[in-house]
Amino acid sequence: MSWPVLGTLVGVPALDRPDLLADPVARALKELDPADAALVGVAEIDPALADTAEFCAAYGSPLDGSANCVVVAGRRGEITRYAACLVLASTRADVNGLVRRRLDARKASFAPMDDAVTITGMEYGGITPVGLPEDWPVLVDAAVAAAPAVVIGSGVRHSKLALPGALAARLPRAEVHGSLAR
Repeated sequence: MSWPVLGTLVGVPALDRPDLLADPVARALKELDPADAALVGVAEIDPALADTAEFCAAYGSPLDGSANCVVVAGRRGEITRYAACLVLASTRADVNGLVRRRLDARKASFAPMDDAVTITGMEYGGITPVGLPEDWPVLVDAAVAAAPAVVIGSGVRHSKLALPGALAARLPRAEVHGSLAR
């Protein structure tokens, strides 16, 4: 299988290269239906180029084929709930609208980097919706779900995953929302 959305990079089946995956990501991919897991590719990259704009420029991956996963913390009183939002890189997640309401929070904001890294077991700049904590909803924008393929993080900064948008929409705890991105 090939993953053209990776630009000039050559992807391989993700499960063939667990060394390019954060541990929670590798475990989650192994738990997927084997036919779905086979749709996920991974490619090694320069970790200094992990941020979306630099990655796309360096490797010729289309910006509209990249999706960013952001971790949001919603608070109501002493309770903090987390969610992951997957939106195309050319958009932003509606954190204070849809996400705040979905988390039943009074206030929602991007989770502090240290919290996001500690709780997910992934590297900052590589956090992905694959392998997140089981009590987190994964909010997927409808444009991501409709994309033929998207590039996302792999849990580490030295690689990227490529998968069909429809598979991102079928990840455990995924919820597709038409108004997640702005």
